[in-house]
Amino acid sequence: MGDAERTARRLWTLIEPVHAVTYFAPRARAAFEEAGLRGFWRGYFAGRAAPLGEVGPGPVTAAFFGFAPTMVARALPGVWAMATPERALEARRTGARAALEPLLSGYDRLVEEAAALLVPVVEELDCAGRVLAAANRALPVPEGAVDRLWHAATVLREHRGDGHVAALVAAGLDGCEALVLRAGIDLPRAELQPHRGWSDDQWQAARDRLTARGWLGLDGTATPEGRQAHRAVEEATDRAAARPWQALAPATADRLCRLLVPPARACATALRFPNPMGLPAPAE
Repeated sequence: MGDAERTARRLWTLIEPVHAVTYFAPRARAAFEEAGLRGFWRGYFAGRAAPLGEVGPGPVTAAFFGFAPTMVARALPGVWAMATPERALEARRTGARAALEPLLSGYDRLVEEAAALLVPVVEELDCAGRVLAAANRALPVPEGAVDRLWHAATVLREHRGDGHVAALVAAGLDGCEALVLRAGIDLPRAELQPHRGWSDDQWQAARDRLTARGWLGLDGTATPEGRQAHRAVEEATDRAAARPWQALAPATADRLCRLLVPPARACATALRFPNPMGLPAPAE
């Protein structure tokens, strides 16, 4: 793993918590409800899909990848009758700020400097083949250090996520299989299956397919071949996420990581571990 790949993985654990408050922090969820998007999943699907416009379930199922199509179809396109994409974006932005401001209180200098380093990276981002990243990058860069940090974190986490989906597809995995394999390695099934909408029959069918490939044992635990396949996907994801960081001097990358550690840890207090995203707790 090269320096850029290591930076990409390290920054993922620090950027993702800043973005993820959008889904889990009570103040962020309250903003979606005030916009008419009552219930966790209406806010999630409307907020995350809104940069794409008034889109239906097909493209969102493809872009979000791990969700069962039936789960996506329960939210879309119906949420747009409750809140337009523009209204959902506004709720997402104001909710993120409302959640982040108390979490990041006392870290003003760190937030300002980290945002100042990240926003230029986002502005130069190559989003070819990365639909969610491109849609989020096309949004106006907001004013205010907290909003700018959240915007940059959101674009970069979707950029990494788009690359991760490509790596999973290249490995021959579908959305359910990717989750079943992960459950056979280190994440509880209870954190994955119900939060992504797959039925027990669909989960078992995916497990049977992975067993036939030699990636799972009969007990559902990943075999050495399955673990190697998972490592290969993670390595491909890191390679795909490395380009934005290749132009950064090692000292600058290290400085950025050190700036983000305290804010990331503060944001992580609004999350739970383990979680459906597979995000580990922020490390030094």
